[in-house]
Amino acid sequence: MRTILVGVDLGLAHFDSALDELGQLAHTAGMEPVARVVCKRRAPDAALFVGTGKADEIKLLAQSLGAQEVLFDQSLSPGQQRNLERRLEMPVNDRTFLILEIFAQRARSHEGKLQVELARLQYLSTRLVRRWSHLERQRGGIGNRGGPGETQIELDRRMIAANIKRTKEQLDKVKRQRQTQRKQRDRRGAFNISLIGYTNAGKSTLFNALVKARAYAADQLFATLDTTTRQLYLGEAERSVSLSDTVGFIRDLPHGLVDAFQATLQEAVDADLLLQVVDASNPDYMLQIEQVQRVLSEIGADKVTQILVFNKIDAMPVARLPLQSTDFFELDGQQTARVFLSAQTGTGLAQLRSLLARAAAGTPVFSPAPPQSPVVYEADS
Repeated sequence: MRTILVGVDLGLAHFDSALDELGQLAHTAGMEPVARVVCKRRAPDAALFVGTGKADEIKLLAQSLGAQEVLFDQSLSPGQQRNLERRLEMPVNDRTFLILEIFAQRARSHEGKLQVELARLQYLSTRLVRRWSHLERQRGGIGNRGGPGETQIELDRRMIAANIKRTKEQLDKVKRQRQTQRKQRDRRGAFNISLIGYTNAGKSTLFNALVKARAYAADQLFATLDTTTRQLYLGEAERSVSLSDTVGFIRDLPHGLVDAFQATLQEAVDADLLLQVVDASNPDYMLQIEQVQRVLSEIGADKVTQILVFNKIDAMPVARLPLQSTDFFELDGQQTARVFLSAQTGTGLAQLRSLLARAAAGTPVFSPAPPQSPVVYEADS
């Protein structure tokens, strides 16, 4: 589907002026972006988000390019979405809807499908006024006489509420099963490690490299959604640990998805150690780390010990390659161990295994204490 991407710069630090990430999301969902529109506003327009002038400009652009849909990088209110569709005379969707669509396409396990369905229902419940406004009011009484009955929107709202309740009950059952599995691992004295990080940072590739698994991995956003757990033997510690690959995070992750994926993200909450995988070749890696930390705080996993894994050094310019394979990185005011590697080529995996062995054995990851201002990169020429 030919799509126009729209972003509104409201003066926020993380605004993607090139709409690169939205474009990647659109491609992942099977869309074909044909144009990108960026504008600046002090605040969103209450009715159309972008204002009437810009909306008319988008409409003309869509007509000239044969676009069939408009996709906004920000979340739209139900009213703004409805008004834009009337003004542009075509479907209008936002970033939240797009992420939900991708999750719906990629979920494979029963739990993943339940989580996506819950998030979709919660999102849809706020859009009823847009999607069913064309339906007429039903009338009550025998022979359609008497006072007005329920509107179609009220019937749909009750139906969605019932579906949300049923899906939550099914997810609670899955969560209890996971808790039972975790208790069994705890009784065995298992050391639990979870891979986390921004989407497309290389978590699944690293997971496969460490445990010789065949989890799906691709150079795209949200290549895998379902949690996969395998045993990893660490020779230096002479023991096996439990390693889990979890769903990737992203900027402005819909809160409904954070809530719905609580059962999956619980792996991170209950972990003994988190490996935060970072795409070291991405110039915006600091913003991505901030987004991951924000989600960890929301789910109560921000106090779990972390090791930062700066991945994809094979894609970095020579002038920016690290001078040493391990050092420390300041994360939320704490000195956090960091290792540089390439999960694709295997460079640095031995150093990571050594760090994991130390952590599993309960010994300090690094000794002696880190320097105050470690030199990490060579200066640009």
